Amino acid sequence: MPKKKKILFHSNSSRAYTGFGKNCRNILHYLHSTGKYEIVEFGNGFSWSNPVFKSLPWKGYGSLPDDQALLQKLNSDPNLARSAGYGANMIDRVIQEEKPDVYIGAEDIWAFNGYTKRGWWNKTNCMIWTTLDSLPLLPDAVNSASDIKNYYVWASFAEKALHEAGHTHAKTLHGSVDCSKYSRFSDEQKAQLRQHHGIPQNAYIIGFVFRNQLRKSVPNLLDGFSQFLRQEPRANARLLLHTHWGEGWDIPRLLQEKNIDPSLVLTTYFCNKCSSYEIRPFSGQGLQCRACGNKSLNTTNTQHGVSESQLNEIYNLMNVYCHPFTSGGQELPIQEAKLTELITLVTDYSCGKDSCSPQSGGFPLDWAEYREPGTQFIKATTHASSIANNLKKVFNMNPSKRRKIEKKARQYVLDNYTPEIIGGKLEEIIDSLPEIDWDFDFSFKPRNPQYSPPEIEGDSEWIIDLYKNILLCDVDEHDEGHKHWMHRLKTDMNRESVLQYFKDVAQKENSENNKQDFGDLFDKTENKKALMVCNADLGAVFSCTSLLEDFSKKYKDVDLYFACPPPLFPLLDGNPFVKKVLPYLPEMEDELMMIGRNAHKGYVDYYINLSRNFLKNISVLAPQ
Repeated sequence: MPKKKKILFHSNSSRAYTGFGKNCRNILHYLHSTGKYEIVEFGNGFSWSNPVFKSLPWKGYGSLPDDQALLQKLNSDPNLARSAGYGANMIDRVIQEEKPDVYIGAEDIWAFNGYTKRGWWNKTNCMIWTTLDSLPLLPDAVNSASDIKNYYVWASFAEKALHEAGHTHAKTLHGSVDCSKYSRFSDEQKAQLRQHHGIPQNAYIIGFVFRNQLRKSVPNLLDGFSQFLRQEPRANARLLLHTHWGEGWDIPRLLQEKNIDPSLVLTTYFCNKCSSYEIRPFSGQGLQCRACGNKSLNTTNTQHGVSESQLNEIYNLMNVYCHPFTSGGQELPIQEAKLTELITLVTDYSCGKDSCSPQSGGFPLDWAEYREPGTQFIKATTHASSIANNLKKVFNMNPSKRRKIEKKARQYVLDNYTPEIIGGKLEEIIDSLPEIDWDFDFSFKPRNPQYSPPEIEGDSEWIIDLYKNILLCDVDEHDEGHKHWMHRLKTDMNRESVLQYFKDVAQKENSENNKQDFGDLFDKTENKKALMVCNADLGAVFSCTSLLEDFSKKYKDVDLYFACPPPLFPLLDGNPFVKKVLPYLPEMEDELMMIGRNAHKGYVDYYINLSRNFLKNISVLAPQ
């Protein structure tokens, strides 16, 4: 009997009330049902040994370390905390312990920052299944594409953009939606549901299911709703916002600002004691639950939210679904709404393009471009007039025509988004991947910069030989790196220059992985030690020297060691405030290694990284 492939699926935990979490749950249940694979879940946002994983039908680990002291140190730096939440600290451990045949990372692209440079990358089969939501594409998504052999995105607009950037191996694989949980109720059931929640039977309910993030265009929707109220008073309209009112947009303030009657805006309250829910106007948090009497009623959120069967009921309270946003990776609520046979109004940008076409049972919302500060991403601000006009269009539509479009909306999702459709495609991808013969030995194997290739006539075979014998990598003609060098040989480089590049890379990797005993770098004294790290250019290191005198005055009995690139050592020659100048090494970026953690006592008492946040937010961290 052939060995089952072991799949390591890295995403939001399957227990999380998020789009990634739902997709993880759907896909892993499908793959598990085939009986073909050994499945391991690596769930973001949970601790490594969280007992929640014991209840799963497959093995599971969390992305965060169990060590509370280490967590406390990580959380002191927002950047470290964010990367730790995505699994940066524990990914090597789970790879080494589980030895997967296939690694699948299903998250935002920045969750995998630096992964393609890790020792195990592409030694096992690696696949990234990510959401890209804006143009121009995030540079990391483009720059890393050549190293991602199996590159999948959730929306077709992202595939198109990657192809235009030259990465034609990228493909679209939508996130999955559990279609068995969502369906249209009968008119009688809908009437009973409205009666239960005290909602007028003749009210025209416009729904929006969303995480209350600033990229969800709540102000635009409220403006469009306000216009619709004035233009169609006979609709007796209500706006149902299924979201958490304790984060993101200050919705009560917006309602007041826009002069909208708060009683016309409904929301979902969830009881974390008895798991019941209520639909009512917002009136604060911690309300008394009608079902159990506890003051445990809060607006729904990612930690405590309705079940999918309850969410199906909420969709069935709606007459139309409206989803304005600045950008998005897929926006699963749009597909869920379609499954309950709702016409969906969606901003015609980013992933919205897949959901507002005539064949999808949706209508496009017009928008104007603006640029996000800093990133300069193109973002959409949805026209309130387009929201109001499309609401009127659906409200005044011939009932038979409306039902035809509503049925088309459901069928579109059944044809394109079910776990069976998406899981089946993923199954084909997994089965097509080659067997793994890597021994999962994480020790660094020295590269061979002295290698001289034999006479090989074909450029393709010559490049493969360089990878194998200099960088110790096995590639073929389909590898993106191989394609890159074939192109360079045909355009601007010759064999001699390519060979020299490979040798330089080999020397660099050998140098970076040469084990260094940091204890030998510091003088053997009883004095406390501080390490300043500045991996920067001449101007930056020179500017940093202006801080040294102040540091010396503040920490009079501390020996200061300054690490920078060796060519810049003359800038520190004779500086009376520096005990010793050290050559910069990449390991010095690891603050926890330098100061110490767990049984490792560290090398210094104080640590300042000036290359990470140059002259900004400079802090001196004392050991805890």
